[in-house]
Amino acid sequence: MAEQLSGDLRLVGLTKSFEQFTAVQPTDLTISQGSFFALLGPSGCGKTTTLRMIAGLEDPSGGQILIGDKDITSTKAYQRNVNTVFQSYALFPHMTVLDNVAFGLKRRGDKDAKRKAEEALELVQLAEVGRKKPVQLSGGMQQRVALARAIVNRPDVLLLDEPLGALDLKLRRQMQIELKRIQSEVGITFVHVTHDQEEAMTMADTIAVMNGGRIEQLGDPATLYESPRSTFVANFLGQSNLLRATVTGEPGSDGTVVVRSHDTDLEVSRAHLPDGIREIFLGMRPEKLRLGTGGGPNQLKGTVSDVSFTGVATQYLVRMPWGRELTVVQQNDGSARAVVGENVTISWAAEHGFALDAHQDADAGVDTED
Repeated sequence: MAEQLSGDLRLVGLTKSFEQFTAVQPTDLTISQGSFFALLGPSGCGKTTTLRMIAGLEDPSGGQILIGDKDITSTKAYQRNVNTVFQSYALFPHMTVLDNVAFGLKRRGDKDAKRKAEEALELVQLAEVGRKKPVQLSGGMQQRVALARAIVNRPDVLLLDEPLGALDLKLRRQMQIELKRIQSEVGITFVHVTHDQEEAMTMADTIAVMNGGRIEQLGDPATLYESPRSTFVANFLGQSNLLRATVTGEPGSDGTVVVRSHDTDLEVSRAHLPDGIREIFLGMRPEKLRLGTGGGPNQLKGTVSDVSFTGVATQYLVRMPWGRELTVVQQNDGSARAVVGENVTISWAAEHGFALDAHQDADAGVDTED
Protein backbone atom coordinates (compact mmCIF):
# COMPACT_ATOMS: atom_id res chain seq x y z
CA MET A 1 0.00 0.00 0.00
CA ALA A 2 1.26 3.50 -0.89
CA GLU A 3 2.60 5.49 2.03
CA GLN A 4 0.73 8.70 2.86
CA LEU A 5 3.23 11.55 2.87
CA SER A 6 2.97 15.31 2.99
CA GLY A 7 5.14 18.19 1.94
CA ASP A 8 6.55 19.77 -1.19
CA LEU A 9 7.46 17.67 -4.22
CA ARG A 10 11.17 18.17 -4.88
CA LEU A 11 13.34 17.16 -7.81
CA VAL A 12 17.06 17.31 -7.02
CA GLY A 13 19.46 17.00 -9.96
CA LEU A 14 16.90 14.78 -11.71
CA THR A 15 18.07 13.64 -15.14
CA LYS A 16 17.18 11.03 -17.77
CA SER A 17 19.27 9.80 -20.68
CA PHE A 18 18.41 7.29 -23.40
CA GLU A 19 21.63 5.93 -24.91
CA GLN A 20 23.16 9.01 -26.64
CA PHE A 21 20.19 11.30 -26.00
CA THR A 22 19.56 13.26 -22.77
CA ALA A 23 15.79 13.78 -22.51
CA VAL A 24 15.94 15.65 -19.18
CA GLN A 25 19.00 17.69 -18.20
CA PRO A 26 19.85 17.77 -14.44
CA THR A 27 16.83 19.54 -12.98
CA ASP A 28 16.27 21.11 -9.55
CA LEU A 29 12.65 22.00 -8.88
CA THR A 30 10.40 22.51 -5.85
CA ILE A 31 6.63 22.21 -6.31
CA SER A 32 4.77 23.57 -3.29
CA GLN A 33 2.36 21.25 -1.52
CA GLY A 34 -1.24 21.97 -2.53
CA SER A 35 -0.32 24.03 -5.60
CA PHE A 36 -1.41 23.68 -9.23
CA PHE A 37 1.82 23.38 -11.21
CA ALA A 38 2.26 23.08 -14.99
CA LEU A 39 5.13 21.67 -17.04
CA LEU A 40 4.72 23.45 -20.38
CA GLY A 41 6.63 22.92 -23.59
CA PRO A 42 6.64 21.47 -27.11
CA SER A 43 7.02 17.80 -28.01
CA GLY A 44 10.41 16.41 -27.05
CA CYS A 45 11.15 19.06 -24.41
CA GLY A 46 11.29 16.49 -21.58
CA LYS A 47 8.04 17.32 -19.77
CA THR A 48 6.38 13.90 -20.14
CA THR A 49 9.60 12.08 -19.25
CA THR A 50 9.81 14.21 -16.08
CA LEU A 51 6.21 13.32 -15.22
CA ARG A 52 6.85 9.60 -15.83
CA MET A 53 9.84 9.70 -13.47
CA ILE A 54 7.70 11.30 -10.74
CA ALA A 55 5.06 8.60 -11.33
CA GLY A 56 7.63 5.82 -11.09
CA LEU A 57 7.02 4.71 -14.68
CA GLU A 58 10.55 5.70 -15.77
CA ASP A 59 13.79 5.21 -13.83
CA PRO A 60 15.93 8.37 -13.54
CA SER A 61 19.52 8.26 -14.78
CA GLY A 62 20.48 10.42 -11.80
CA GLY A 63 19.13 12.65 -9.08
CA GLN A 64 16.37 12.33 -6.51
CA ILE A 65 12.58 12.69 -6.19
CA LEU A 66 11.28 13.62 -2.74
CA ILE A 67 7.86 14.27 -1.22
CA GLY A 68 8.50 16.18 1.97
CA ASP A 69 11.59 14.55 3.48
CA LYS A 70 10.86 11.10 1.99
CA ASP A 71 13.04 10.01 -0.92
CA ILE A 72 10.80 8.06 -3.35
CA THR A 73 13.33 7.82 -6.21
CA SER A 74 13.63 4.03 -5.94
CA THR A 75 10.09 3.36 -4.71
CA LYS A 76 7.95 1.22 -7.04
CA ALA A 77 5.16 3.05 -8.87
CA TYR A 78 2.38 1.19 -7.02
CA GLN A 79 3.99 2.03 -3.67
CA ARG A 80 3.99 5.78 -4.32
CA ASN A 81 0.97 7.78 -3.20
CA VAL A 82 0.96 9.39 -6.66
CA ASN A 83 -1.84 8.99 -9.21
CA THR A 84 -1.86 9.83 -12.92
CA VAL A 85 -4.70 10.94 -15.20
CA PHE A 86 -3.92 10.32 -18.87
CA GLN A 87 -5.46 11.68 -22.08
CA SER A 88 -6.99 8.23 -22.63
CA TYR A 89 -9.46 7.76 -19.80
CA ALA A 90 -8.69 4.02 -19.31
CA LEU A 91 -12.06 3.35 -17.66
CA PHE A 92 -13.34 -0.22 -17.30
CA PRO A 93 -16.18 -0.45 -19.87
CA HIS A 94 -18.01 -3.34 -18.14
CA MET A 95 -18.21 -1.53 -14.78
CA THR A 96 -20.58 1.24 -13.72
CA VAL A 97 -19.14 4.71 -13.21
CA LEU A 98 -19.41 4.32 -9.43
CA ASP A 99 -17.58 0.97 -9.49
CA ASN A 100 -14.85 2.51 -11.69
CA VAL A 101 -14.25 5.23 -9.11
CA ALA A 102 -14.40 2.82 -6.16
CA PHE A 103 -12.18 0.18 -7.82
CA GLY A 104 -8.86 1.16 -6.22
CA LEU A 105 -10.38 1.57 -2.77
CA LYS A 106 -12.08 -1.82 -2.93
CA ARG A 107 -8.83 -3.50 -3.93
CA ARG A 108 -7.28 -2.04 -0.79
CA GLY A 109 -10.15 -3.43 1.27
CA ASP A 110 -11.56 0.00 2.17
CA LYS A 111 -14.97 -0.69 3.74
CA ASP A 112 -15.99 2.91 3.04
CA ALA A 113 -15.23 2.67 -0.71
CA LYS A 114 -18.80 3.29 -1.92
CA ARG A 115 -19.33 6.44 0.16
CA LYS A 116 -15.93 7.87 -0.80
CA ALA A 117 -16.60 7.13 -4.48
CA GLU A 118 -19.98 8.89 -4.27
CA GLU A 119 -18.30 11.93 -2.68
CA ALA A 120 -15.66 11.98 -5.44
CA LEU A 121 -18.38 11.88 -8.13
CA GLU A 122 -20.18 14.71 -6.35
CA LEU A 123 -16.95 16.74 -6.39
CA VAL A 124 -16.70 16.40 -10.18
CA GLN A 125 -20.46 17.11 -10.46
CA LEU A 126 -21.39 13.63 -11.74
CA ALA A 127 -23.29 12.22 -8.76
CA GLU A 128 -26.30 11.45 -10.95
CA VAL A 129 -24.47 9.15 -13.42
CA GLY A 130 -22.98 6.65 -10.95
CA ARG A 131 -25.10 3.74 -12.26
CA LYS A 132 -24.30 4.36 -15.93
CA LYS A 133 -21.53 2.68 -17.93
CA PRO A 134 -18.67 4.87 -19.27
CA VAL A 135 -19.79 4.35 -22.89
CA GLN A 136 -23.03 6.19 -22.08
CA LEU A 137 -21.12 9.36 -21.15
CA SER A 138 -19.61 12.15 -23.24
CA GLY A 139 -15.82 12.56 -23.51
CA GLY A 140 -15.83 15.40 -20.99
CA MET A 141 -17.83 13.34 -18.49
CA GLN A 142 -15.52 10.35 -18.92
CA GLN A 143 -12.56 12.59 -18.22
CA ARG A 144 -14.20 13.78 -14.99
CA VAL A 145 -14.84 10.14 -13.98
CA ALA A 146 -11.13 9.40 -14.54
CA LEU A 147 -10.32 12.44 -12.38
CA ALA A 148 -12.70 11.27 -9.61
CA ARG A 149 -11.08 7.81 -9.68
CA ALA A 150 -7.62 9.39 -9.23
CA ILE A 151 -8.69 11.84 -6.51
CA VAL A 152 -10.68 9.34 -4.43
CA ASN A 153 -7.41 7.76 -3.19
CA ARG A 154 -6.28 11.16 -1.88
CA PRO A 155 -2.79 10.99 -3.44
CA ASP A 156 0.00 13.31 -2.28
CA VAL A 157 0.50 14.30 -5.91
CA LEU A 158 -1.88 14.04 -8.87
CA LEU A 159 -0.14 13.95 -12.26
CA LEU A 160 -2.12 15.07 -15.32
CA ASP A 161 -0.64 14.05 -18.67
CA GLU A 162 -2.30 16.17 -21.41
CA PRO A 163 -5.67 15.26 -19.80
CA LEU A 164 -7.79 17.56 -21.99
CA GLY A 165 -6.10 16.82 -25.32
CA ALA A 166 -8.91 14.63 -26.67
CA LEU A 167 -11.68 17.17 -25.98
CA ASP A 168 -13.01 19.80 -28.37
CA LEU A 169 -12.09 23.45 -27.79
CA LYS A 170 -15.27 24.57 -26.01
CA LEU A 171 -15.32 21.55 -23.70
CA ARG A 172 -11.61 21.91 -23.04
CA ARG A 173 -12.12 25.48 -21.83
CA GLN A 174 -14.96 24.39 -19.54
CA MET A 175 -12.79 21.61 -18.13
CA GLN A 176 -9.92 24.04 -17.47
CA ILE A 177 -12.19 25.97 -15.10
CA GLU A 178 -13.49 22.72 -13.59
CA LEU A 179 -10.00 21.34 -12.95
CA LYS A 180 -8.93 24.55 -11.22
CA ARG A 181 -12.06 24.46 -9.01
CA ILE A 182 -11.53 20.79 -8.11
CA GLN A 183 -7.85 21.30 -7.28
CA SER A 184 -8.74 24.26 -5.08
CA GLU A 185 -11.37 22.19 -3.23
CA VAL A 186 -9.29 19.05 -2.62
CA GLY A 187 -5.99 20.85 -1.97
CA ILE A 188 -3.92 18.08 -3.57
CA THR A 189 -0.71 18.99 -5.43
CA PHE A 190 -1.53 18.90 -9.17
CA VAL A 191 1.30 18.59 -11.71
CA HIS A 192 -0.10 19.18 -15.17
CA VAL A 193 1.86 18.39 -18.35
CA THR A 194 0.70 20.25 -21.47
CA HIS A 195 1.87 21.82 -24.73
CA ASP A 196 -1.11 24.23 -24.65
CA GLN A 197 -0.03 27.66 -23.43
CA GLU A 198 -3.56 28.91 -22.75
CA GLU A 199 -4.34 25.77 -20.75
CA ALA A 200 -1.28 26.24 -18.55
CA MET A 201 -1.88 29.95 -18.00
CA THR A 202 -5.58 29.46 -17.23
CA MET A 203 -5.06 26.84 -14.52
CA ALA A 204 -1.57 26.87 -13.03
CA ASP A 205 -0.29 28.88 -10.07
CA THR A 206 3.26 28.27 -11.33
CA ILE A 207 4.54 27.22 -14.76
CA ALA A 208 7.88 25.70 -15.73
CA VAL A 209 8.50 26.34 -19.43
CA MET A 210 10.65 23.48 -20.73
CA ASN A 211 12.85 23.47 -23.83
CA GLY A 212 15.51 20.96 -24.87
CA GLY A 213 15.32 18.98 -21.63
CA ARG A 214 15.79 21.92 -19.28
CA ILE A 215 13.61 24.51 -17.58
CA GLU A 216 13.86 27.70 -19.62
CA GLN A 217 11.95 29.84 -17.12
CA LEU A 218 9.90 29.27 -13.98
CA GLY A 219 7.25 31.63 -12.62
CA ASP A 220 3.61 32.58 -12.32
CA PRO A 221 1.69 33.02 -15.61
CA ALA A 222 1.67 36.85 -15.51
CA THR A 223 5.43 37.12 -14.90
CA LEU A 224 6.27 34.65 -17.68
CA TYR A 225 4.03 36.50 -20.12
CA GLU A 226 4.97 40.07 -19.18
CA SER A 227 8.67 39.48 -18.50
CA PRO A 228 10.00 36.54 -20.55
CA ARG A 229 13.73 35.92 -20.08
CA SER A 230 14.40 34.30 -23.46
CA THR A 231 13.17 34.51 -27.04
CA PHE A 232 11.86 30.95 -26.69
CA VAL A 233 9.56 31.89 -23.79
CA ALA A 234 8.55 35.16 -25.49
CA ASN A 235 7.51 33.33 -28.67
CA PHE A 236 6.17 30.09 -27.21
CA LEU A 237 3.99 31.76 -24.57
CA GLY A 238 1.77 33.83 -26.85
CA GLN A 239 2.89 36.15 -29.66
CA SER A 240 5.72 38.67 -29.52
CA ASN A 241 7.03 41.41 -31.77
CA LEU A 242 10.84 41.48 -31.50
CA LEU A 243 12.84 44.45 -32.83
CA ARG A 244 16.63 44.36 -32.93
CA ALA A 245 17.92 47.42 -31.07
CA THR A 246 21.03 48.91 -29.45
CA VAL A 247 21.11 50.53 -26.02
CA THR A 248 22.35 54.09 -26.63
CA GLY A 249 21.44 55.97 -23.46
CA GLU A 250 21.78 55.73 -19.70
CA PRO A 251 18.76 55.35 -17.38
CA GLY A 252 16.79 58.58 -17.15
CA SER A 253 15.13 60.03 -14.08
CA ASP A 254 11.88 58.35 -15.10
CA GLY A 255 13.48 54.88 -15.02
CA THR A 256 13.60 54.43 -18.81
CA VAL A 257 16.55 53.77 -21.13
CA VAL A 258 16.85 54.96 -24.75
CA VAL A 259 17.46 52.29 -27.37
CA ARG A 260 17.84 52.76 -31.12
CA SER A 261 16.10 50.52 -33.64
CA HIS A 262 15.98 51.11 -37.41
CA ASP A 263 17.12 54.75 -37.05
CA THR A 264 14.44 55.47 -34.45
CA ASP A 265 14.93 56.27 -30.75
CA LEU A 266 12.65 54.25 -28.49
CA GLU A 267 12.42 53.79 -24.73
CA VAL A 268 12.25 50.71 -22.50
CA SER A 269 11.94 50.44 -18.74
CA ARG A 270 15.34 49.97 -17.03
CA ALA A 271 13.77 47.22 -14.90
CA HIS A 272 13.16 45.17 -18.07
CA LEU A 273 16.69 45.51 -19.43
CA PRO A 274 19.21 42.66 -18.84
CA ASP A 275 22.35 43.88 -17.02
CA GLY A 276 25.38 44.68 -19.17
CA ILE A 277 23.66 43.99 -22.49
CA ARG A 278 23.92 46.54 -25.33
CA GLU A 279 22.52 44.57 -28.26
CA ILE A 280 18.94 43.59 -27.51
CA PHE A 281 15.64 42.45 -28.92
CA LEU A 282 13.01 44.96 -27.86
CA GLY A 283 9.82 42.94 -27.38
CA MET A 284 6.18 44.03 -27.36
CA ARG A 285 3.07 41.89 -26.98
CA PRO A 286 0.52 42.59 -29.79
CA GLU A 287 -2.22 43.73 -27.41
CA LYS A 288 0.12 46.28 -25.77
CA LEU A 289 0.52 48.15 -29.07
CA ARG A 290 -1.89 50.88 -30.15
CA LEU A 291 -2.83 52.24 -33.56
CA GLY A 292 -2.38 55.98 -33.07
CA THR A 293 0.21 58.22 -31.48
CA GLY A 294 -0.77 57.68 -27.83
CA GLY A 295 1.31 60.72 -26.84
CA GLY A 296 4.38 58.69 -25.81
CA PRO A 297 7.93 58.53 -27.21
CA ASN A 298 7.59 55.02 -28.66
CA GLN A 299 6.17 55.46 -32.15
CA LEU A 300 6.71 53.65 -35.45
CA LYS A 301 5.04 54.34 -38.79
CA GLY A 302 3.88 51.60 -41.13
CA THR A 303 1.20 50.38 -43.53
CA VAL A 304 -1.61 47.95 -42.67
CA SER A 305 -1.07 44.78 -44.73
CA ASP A 306 -3.74 42.51 -43.21
CA VAL A 307 -6.85 42.82 -41.02
CA SER A 308 -8.41 39.84 -39.20
CA PHE A 309 -11.66 40.31 -37.26
CA THR A 310 -11.83 37.78 -34.37
CA GLY A 311 -14.96 38.96 -32.54
CA VAL A 312 -13.76 40.60 -29.33
CA ALA A 313 -10.66 41.99 -31.07
CA THR A 314 -9.15 42.79 -34.46
CA GLN A 315 -5.66 41.67 -35.39
CA TYR A 316 -3.61 43.86 -37.72
CA LEU A 317 -0.37 43.14 -39.53
CA VAL A 318 1.49 46.41 -40.06
CA ARG A 319 4.41 46.43 -42.50
CA MET A 320 7.36 48.55 -41.37
CA PRO A 321 9.54 50.53 -43.85
CA TRP A 322 12.32 47.91 -43.47
CA GLY A 323 9.96 45.10 -44.54
CA ARG A 324 9.12 43.49 -41.17
CA GLU A 325 5.46 43.02 -40.20
CA LEU A 326 4.39 43.79 -36.62
CA THR A 327 1.24 42.27 -35.12
CA VAL A 328 -1.17 44.60 -33.35
CA VAL A 329 -4.30 43.41 -31.52
CA GLN A 330 -7.00 45.99 -30.71
CA GLN A 331 -10.15 45.42 -28.70
CA ASN A 332 -13.33 46.04 -30.69
CA ASP A 333 -14.61 48.91 -28.55
CA GLY A 334 -16.69 50.59 -31.25
CA SER A 335 -13.94 52.86 -32.63
CA ALA A 336 -13.23 52.86 -36.38
CA ARG A 337 -11.02 50.05 -37.62
CA ALA A 338 -8.04 50.58 -39.91
CA VAL A 339 -8.15 49.09 -43.40
CA VAL A 340 -5.57 47.35 -45.59
CA GLY A 341 -3.29 49.90 -47.26
CA GLU A 342 -3.84 52.58 -44.60
CA ASN A 343 -0.76 54.36 -43.24
CA VAL A 344 -0.78 54.16 -39.44
CA THR A 345 1.34 54.98 -36.41
CA ILE A 346 1.98 52.27 -33.81
CA SER A 347 2.70 53.41 -30.26
CA TRP A 348 3.24 51.78 -26.86
CA ALA A 349 4.28 52.68 -23.31
CA ALA A 350 7.92 52.10 -22.29
CA GLU A 351 6.85 49.91 -19.35
CA HIS A 352 4.95 47.59 -21.73
CA GLY A 353 8.09 46.57 -23.61
CA PHE A 354 10.65 43.96 -22.53
CA ALA A 355 14.28 43.48 -23.57
CA LEU A 356 16.17 40.26 -24.33
CA ASP A 357 19.79 39.52 -25.15
CA ALA A 358 20.07 39.68 -28.98
CA HIS A 359 22.59 36.80 -29.02
CA GLN A 360 19.63 34.41 -29.17
CA ASP A 361 17.61 33.01 -32.04
CA ALA A 362 14.82 35.52 -32.71
CA ASP A 363 12.55 32.72 -33.97
CA ALA A 364 13.09 30.27 -31.08
CA GLY A 365 9.69 28.94 -29.97
CA VAL A 366 7.85 30.21 -33.06
CA ASP A 367 5.40 27.72 -34.61
CA THR A 368 6.72 24.92 -32.43
CA GLU A 369 4.64 21.86 -33.28
CA ASP A 370 3.68 19.31 -30.64
